[in-house]
Amino acid sequence: MNAKVDSEGSKFDSLKWVVVVAIVAVGVVGNSVYADQSLFYRVVALIVLALVAGFVSLQTAKGKAFFTLFKEAKQEIRKVVWPTRQETAQTTAIVVVVVLIVGLMLWGLDSLLSWLVSGAIG
Repeated sequence: MNAKVDSEGSKFDSLKWVVVVAIVAVGVVGNSVYADQSLFYRVVALIVLALVAGFVSLQTAKGKAFFTLFKEAKQEIRKVVWPTRQETAQTTAIVVVVVLIVGLMLWGLDSLLSWLVSGAIG
């Protein structure tokens, strides 16, 4: 049943994606053609074209699926328990200390191996 719904929803999806690509192409070409115009007006025009292209793309099956995924991800982010400032500082300090210790160990191992190879080579 989902395949039937997907095929019905995608009858005009190809046409909608062509419209989106055309809108983006108009934005790129228009920005080049009107390079002598004020940057403010070109940016406003590009933002408007991007909004129109985004609206058209959200009307496709993939666009609707993306929007649903975005809403669900936003809900999941609200459920995350974020660390406090103190927990973040402590974790950062632990990472810095471990990196320094491993760096010193690697430096010592590199110095030892360099000394051994220098002694073997002569």
